[in-house]
Amino acid sequence: MKILAIDPGTKESGFAILDGRRVQESGVSPNEHILERLRVTGGYIRAGLVDPMMLAVERFEARGMAIGDESVQTILWTGRFVQAWHAPDAVRLIKRSAVKLHLCGSTRAKDPNVRQALIDTLGAPGTKKAPGPTYGVTSHAWAALAVAWTAQQEGQ
Repeated sequence: MKILAIDPGTKESGFAILDGRRVQESGVSPNEHILERLRVTGGYIRAGLVDPMMLAVERFEARGMAIGDESVQTILWTGRFVQAWHAPDAVRLIKRSAVKLHLCGSTRAKDPNVRQALIDTLGAPGTKKAPGPTYGVTSHAWAALAVAWTAQQEGQ
């Protein structure tokens, strides 16, 4: 089953569609565009016009400190994304600590460690002439891909 994963942000979010061990699509888009895509894609899935797909979203995780407006905005967008999906109760909410633990064996891992673990697991991006399994993944899409991979592995 394909997994659409989102790494929510305040104005833009990273996304990745993982099909088994290959990234089908990834990028960073304005939140409004992702929200509309969720509504459209969810409608097509409900009508049986596209392959079944799971939605996984990185969930905000409290760290014992007061949070600021950016964190609140990210939490609000997470809720909007979940609600826009055709089956909100089926959305997998994945904590960043679970991603780090799954991919790196430690919750203290940093973003470069997570990216390298994904490359080690799925394969290098490659080049335009010879694209690899993670070709085209950049920026916040790496975090979304990590969410997708964790959701896929936890679902097995």
